[in-house]
Amino acid sequence: MRTSFTVLGAGAWGTAVALLLASDPRHRVILWSAREENARDLRERRENVRLLPGVPIPESVELTTDVAQATAGADLLVAAVPTVYLRETLTRIRPHLQSEAPILSLAKGLEIDTFLRPTEILTQILGVERVAVLSGPSHAEEVSRGLPTSVVVASRDLELARWIQTHFSTDRFRVYTNPDPVGVELAGALKNVIGLAAGISDGLGFGDNAKSALLARGLVEMTRFGTAFGAEARTFAGLAGLGDLITTCVSRHGRNRRVGERIGQGERPDAVLGGMTMVAEGVYTARSVHQRAVQMGVDMPITAEVYHVLYEGKNPRTAVNDLMLRSPKGEEGGT
Repeated sequence: MRTSFTVLGAGAWGTAVALLLASDPRHRVILWSAREENARDLRERRENVRLLPGVPIPESVELTTDVAQATAGADLLVAAVPTVYLRETLTRIRPHLQSEAPILSLAKGLEIDTFLRPTEILTQILGVERVAVLSGPSHAEEVSRGLPTSVVVASRDLELARWIQTHFSTDRFRVYTNPDPVGVELAGALKNVIGLAAGISDGLGFGDNAKSALLARGLVEMTRFGTAFGAEARTFAGLAGLGDLITTCVSRHGRNRRVGERIGQGERPDAVLGGMTMVAEGVYTARSVHQRAVQMGVDMPITAEVYHVLYEGKNPRTAVNDLMLRSPKGEEGGT
């Protein structure tokens, strides 16, 4: 008897994970799309032409827009909907779900205003108790092509985390377990804000010294903020933190880095975002995190400057100057 997986969301990452799971003949994989037009295109071409061009979708991946059909008999639901659309999507499909299976979240981000993490939104809307999150340096463009990747799956339910580890692991996709879902989710969200800052630095032509310092000090900010919410500091030194931060800040696939780069080159944030086909979660996360950091008195100077550039029209070069000219600090415990 095959293990059944339902992937909710046919974006780049959802498609890549469906392909990963389908590589094991013991798995039944259903990929649900929210839009009929998108699903029809996937069925006709057997390829996510817009987001993962050149990567075929095998016939073993079942494609549908019928939530009831997609979730019936599922052993695991995999939520691959971007955080900014997650609540709306879950609320719409909740009456049609035909499964009480555990849920694995692939989303990276924080809900604006509520500041809820993706697994908290899943729990709140669906009432599910067994949840986990998968995160780490894992661009869909590379995973879908079978390039070596290592990630982490985190859950308070270690049995669930180990079950996911067993079923997701391949010779090209290595999965570690972690008991700190708060840290893993916050790391996955916060690194996107630093990715925007790294892109702005690139767009301004500031070079490797500046970016290296930005990554190092950005990781300090991520850790400081995460531990204020009860996360483990060591999580931020692992795959979900440092590992994903590096990929986000240097990869040509990084959406947040690319958005930041274009802003650093002089484009307006709204113009950059208006022309994108994929979600740059860091734009929304910067707002949520900055607001919460101010409320809690957590010092996050890089995040604050990214917020000022995105939402208050601050000149990126002025933002960098203000970062560099802050009062001198000691490295340990300084900002």
